[in-house]
Amino acid sequence: MEALKIEILNPKALKLIKGMQELNLIKVSEEPASRLKIYLKKMRRNSPKAPNLKEITNIVEKVRSVRYAKK
Repeated sequence: MEALKIEILNPKALKLIKGMQELNLIKVSEEPASRLKIYLKKMRRNSPKAPNLKEITNIVEKVRSVRYAKK
């Protein structure tokens, strides 16, 4: 088996893919969302001003550098 990520540009192609799926030639599955992205979306809903992904990455890198510098 081989997995591919396909971006559909033409609506007719989607009909073909659905037809192949009905014939059990292919299996279509949604790409699962990243746990981090889900968590960030949840936190942003509950906070008036939430940090963006770049700010969080910077904070995590600083914490990691301090943690691993001690060892």
